[in-house]
Amino acid sequence: MKVVLLAGGYGTRISEESVFKPKPMIEIGERPILWHIMKEYAHYGFTEFIICAGYKQHMIKEWFADYFLHNSDVTFDFTSGENLMEVHNQHCEPWKVTVVDTGLNTMTGGRIKRIQKYIGDETFLMTYGDGVCDVDISKLVEFHKKHGKIATLTTVLREEQKGVLNIGGDGAVRSFREKKSLDSVPINAGYMVLCPEIFSYIDGDSVSFEQHPLEKLASEGELMSYTHRGFWQCMDTKQEKTLLEKLWDSGHAPWKKWED
Repeated sequence: MKVVLLAGGYGTRISEESVFKPKPMIEIGERPILWHIMKEYAHYGFTEFIICAGYKQHMIKEWFADYFLHNSDVTFDFTSGENLMEVHNQHCEPWKVTVVDTGLNTMTGGRIKRIQKYIGDETFLMTYGDGVCDVDISKLVEFHKKHGKIATLTTVLREEQKGVLNIGGDGAVRSFREKKSLDSVPINAGYMVLCPEIFSYIDGDSVSFEQHPLEKLASEGELMSYTHRGFWQCMDTKQEKTLLEKLWDSGHAPWKKWED
């Protein structure tokens, strides 16, 4: 099952750093938050990624282009008059990563639509490239397969300005609305499982995935909520980045399930 990561936005609320790089490339513990998210999925055996890039997308491509080299022991041999390189040990994760330029001003739905050809007719995972979580992704996928609906999203209880959900007792999402004011109710934390039928709900680049597609799915009874009561934190602001850095530096980052 492939993992789609939305990584194309401007990140204007953390402009202190996003002016220099895409928000998903802002580092926590000397690694981009995008890497942390990918490590989460890889821990559960999901190692094929499609990154929906946009703003400063070349920086994401360059980071992955250099990743193997930077995580290997290498001999450069110029003695024969040639540039020979021998890799002795490499410490890279066994990942397959496709970085797609989904446009500079494309909305979230449009970015998902643009990577349809890389997904085909498969169910896939999707989340945002700026938030970490300790949700059990295997259980999330199991929940999705069991209910048989088109879409599952992970919800958390937070007083945040995010997409707000009305969830029935059976776990079905009755309605979906975008942020209005501070709400102490279930919110959309990302970490979604989506059947390929989702592409028919997206018309083009101008579609915000959090509006028409999710709202329509909810109205049709095709959107389910997987409630997560553990850790989740986005990185919208400098203060939130500092919080994540402190957790990482403490050695007890809740989202770090993998072994070093």
